[in-house]
Amino acid sequence: MNVGSTVLGYPRIGPRRELKRALEDYWAGRTSLETLESVAAELRASTWAELAASGLDSLPGNTFSYYDQMLDTAVMVGAVPARYRELGLSDVDTYFAMARGSDSVPPLEMTKWFDTNYHYLVPELGPDTAFSLADDKPLREYREALALGVTTRPVVIGPVTFLLLSKASQEGFAPLSLLDGLLDAYERLLGSLADAGVQWVQLDEPAFCADRSPVELAALSAAYERLGKLANRPRVLVASYFGTLGPALSVLAESPVEAISVDLVAGGLDGIASVTALQGKTVVAGVVDGRNVWRTDLASALAKCATLLGSADRVEVSTSCSLLHVPYDVEAEASLDPVVRPRLAFARQKLAEVVLLGRALREGADVIGEVPEVSPRPRNDRVWARLAALRPEHSRRGDYATRAKAQQERLKLPLLATTTIGSFPQTGEIRKARADFRAGRLGPNEYRRLMRAEIERVVRLQESIGLDVLVHGEPERNDMVQYFAELLEGFAATEFGWVQSYGSRCVRPPILFGDVARPEPMTVEWAAYAQSRSHRPVKGMLTGPTTILAWSFVRDDQPLGVTARQVALALRDEIRDLEAAGIGVVQVDEPALRELLPLRERDREEYLAWAVESFRLATAGAADSTQIHTHLCYSEFGDVISAIDGLDADVTTIEAARSKMEVLDDLRAAGFGRGVGPGVYDIHSPRVPDVDEVVELLSAAVRVVPAERLWVNPDCGLKTRGYAEVEPALRNMVAAAGEVRERL
Repeated sequence: MNVGSTVLGYPRIGPRRELKRALEDYWAGRTSLETLESVAAELRASTWAELAASGLDSLPGNTFSYYDQMLDTAVMVGAVPARYRELGLSDVDTYFAMARGSDSVPPLEMTKWFDTNYHYLVPELGPDTAFSLADDKPLREYREALALGVTTRPVVIGPVTFLLLSKASQEGFAPLSLLDGLLDAYERLLGSLADAGVQWVQLDEPAFCADRSPVELAALSAAYERLGKLANRPRVLVASYFGTLGPALSVLAESPVEAISVDLVAGGLDGIASVTALQGKTVVAGVVDGRNVWRTDLASALAKCATLLGSADRVEVSTSCSLLHVPYDVEAEASLDPVVRPRLAFARQKLAEVVLLGRALREGADVIGEVPEVSPRPRNDRVWARLAALRPEHSRRGDYATRAKAQQERLKLPLLATTTIGSFPQTGEIRKARADFRAGRLGPNEYRRLMRAEIERVVRLQESIGLDVLVHGEPERNDMVQYFAELLEGFAATEFGWVQSYGSRCVRPPILFGDVARPEPMTVEWAAYAQSRSHRPVKGMLTGPTTILAWSFVRDDQPLGVTARQVALALRDEIRDLEAAGIGVVQVDEPALRELLPLRERDREEYLAWAVESFRLATAGAADSTQIHTHLCYSEFGDVISAIDGLDADVTTIEAARSKMEVLDDLRAAGFGRGVGPGVYDIHSPRVPDVDEVVELLSAAVRVVPAERLWVNPDCGLKTRGYAEVEPALRNMVAAAGEVRERL
């Protein structure tokens, strides 16, 4: 049995976010575990049926997860920290406690999955971690599919990637030192799968599309030599994605595994043909983009596959990565711009592309037939004229000391100034009002009245809590990128284009297809109204150019840096109008700055240059007395600390609570000299931190950052939480800031 045409994974949240609703109902106590399990089983069954009907030669299995595949792997191999086991919960509630925390225990850390907007839970490993095959989820789901008449290929995170992405529970410990014990568990897994009749297993090793040391490459070699030589195992497909394997390709080619997948969208063909050991392998060519929504250039993709025919024993067609990162079906989008729609392929359309390319590789290019023409993209000459007129001075502000003095004279803020990151909880009433307005059931005047009432309520709440810099709460916004995309030229929005970000959290990335321009102000009305209701400063809230690109499906016909500068010019105009409306603090969020960082060091300088330059282009027109904030979250900030400094924001707020302020060491080492607000409580957990917990984190921060530059804030926006959690948490945060302030 060959791998044949396949995909590396498939969306799991449900075409209408069925899993999201089932999870949130279970967490809220509105439904039973049996109901949650029933919804999950229905989603798995429908996915297997769809994949089986698509014409693929082999189907991925075990791609379902209640929260995250890394968390699933940790549970599978028994890597559950003692603090969660000691809660005395059921297995499923222990799993969710690791993901979301409990009243007494915070969750595992969470960070971005390589350079995507998907988040994973970071396993904690230490010298006392004892691996075992503690859960047989891959086998259960294989048997579940088989009972429905579908044969699948179980997909599991590879052992070396699992260790490389894990966190040491104590300083100086290297999780990679646990490889032998982890391989014991994987041997038992492979044996149990073979005994059940599994023909192929897919082990994902995307960590090797990043730069890796000789020690890490040696670990990869040792792992697959050992697993490959097992007498009782399925055939092994080692899957890579998000870039080129580089030297790891030769390591895997020389191992006993039968197949290797390569990402030819992000990684290209560079160096593959020179790996002579591939002659005995199946190469699974990832030529259909699993991360973007543009239709595949079938002729070009087929040519890439054909180039490999002489380099490997067999060449098969696949997606570049799991289709987890794209929406389900473009056919569900009845109202998409006709200029955009013919260019698009979502997950279901990509299945058809893989099947067609597989046939073309076997039967010849005539199988593809004629490709329909699409209309040219619209061009905005005014945007291109502005880009051509840019000069270096357009991206520079005055020196920080002068700005800080002017801002303090204007804002008169106390030491350890308190604020939030932007959004406040969105009630059912607010979401309904937005939906009714979009559907025409609510007139503009009534909609404006409801939004203003909510803004005033949020302003009054912040004043009563004692926050120093307020926000308007963003009731008018559905999403921090989609909101702007719907108001900018060059974007198209979907109705059902949901993509999982983490757990039950889903986003609808807009489609950036043309030149970007701002027809009119986007946020000024709401920010100015909030400022009119308080004597305290209110922040204007914008999303930065890099994040707008990262959280959109972006046009692929020009360099990203060019598109980022177009977005930056639109934001520059918005900041100008906010200033004219009396707003003295503007936050330009860039949580995706680290996310888009290329996995290979050689590619980073170019990216960081345009990412930093586009932020500065957006903000450099502000007056010295206007305080520019930015926000970053859920990333390894040490990798981009120089770029964070290069943004030249007056205040940088950073996720730090889950990691216990680890980012402060990076800031200190870099000599970071402007305002910083390391988050003091984790908003992605329903836990309410007590005052002492926040005091402890703030006290650690004050030892690193001078109090006159230290801000106090949550890790991220509060939209996904409820007021029952948010209000006491913010009151505790403000009380803790006051307590630490008194000690100074």
